[in-house]
Amino acid sequence: MLFKQQALLRQKLLVLGSLAVGSLLYLVARVGSLDRLPPICPIEGRFGPQNQDAITLRAMQYKRGLLHEFRKGNATKEQILLHNLVQQLPKAIIIGVRKGGTRALLEMLNLHPAVVKASQEIHFFDNDENYAKGIEWYRKKMPFSHPHQITIEKSPAYFITDEVPERIYKMNSSIKLLIIVREPTTRAISDYTQVLEGKERKNKTYNKFEKMVVDSNTCEVNTKYKAVRTSIYTKHLERWLKYFPIEQFHIVDGDRLITEPLPELQLVEKFLNLPPRISQYNLYFNATRGFYCLRFNIVFNKCLAGSKGRIHPEVDPSVITKLHKFFHPFNQKFYQITGRTFNWP
Repeated sequence: MLFKQQALLRQKLLVLGSLAVGSLLYLVARVGSLDRLPPICPIEGRFGPQNQDAITLRAMQYKRGLLHEFRKGNATKEQILLHNLVQQLPKAIIIGVRKGGTRALLEMLNLHPAVVKASQEIHFFDNDENYAKGIEWYRKKMPFSHPHQITIEKSPAYFITDEVPERIYKMNSSIKLLIIVREPTTRAISDYTQVLEGKERKNKTYNKFEKMVVDSNTCEVNTKYKAVRTSIYTKHLERWLKYFPIEQFHIVDGDRLITEPLPELQLVEKFLNLPPRISQYNLYFNATRGFYCLRFNIVFNKCLAGSKGRIHPEVDPSVITKLHKFFHPFNQKFYQITGRTFNWP
């Protein structure tokens, strides 16, 4: 009996020994063959263009996931300190113009992992009551961000409000300023359309665009009408140039942002000294809405509010022609000052 047990034990040890020797010989042979194989990926190519979109996507997912909780206002001081988050004054501001595409521009720039946007219009510099609350009040209205990120806010009324250029200059004389413009007559009609919709919601009457935009006594363009004044871009820009050099402004083509947004966004990335991260992957055309929507990652997409892209009322062609002639000399001066020419009538 004892002899049989010893024989069985010797047999098991022999089998295990054979397996161990076989495994060792396989590993030796495998290592030798690996030395002769070409590298799977050269080290200098591991973070090349083929992986850039994936890296950008992970960065955006991390930023959105982390900062979303802090925007709710539920974060503790310990959590804020742990993640090295701060509320920074903006390093760039979209100052206008109204109905030029400021919201679309802000949302599209927020695709960049180094950009954090203020969700609401703060109206700090154009509102005397808010401005009197001081710069710390303004800072606390900003979103949480990492120190390396750029905070951007937008308030279109800044561009046309007299006191704003000096107030912003006192906060930061080297700030970068973004102005998004559309063809002036189209912008004026869009401005009118938004006000008209608000009046109709409240069951209030409102004059036709033609009556608002043309002075009935002189039959000339009514420059007292705010929608007209806002579209005289050069008049407002000249006031800003008393405080800031033209190099601190970047003009965005709002009409092109609607039809072909990526080239415009790439120009803004360059102006803000940001690495190029926004790609065609982040923008897709929504045929139902009629304009581009945003793709942050594989699960999170976003379109602008349904109020964007309102249908404009029909306007008397003679009034359109009159407005084109009126805006033409102002447009030419705007081209000259900014160094950017638009295909406007």
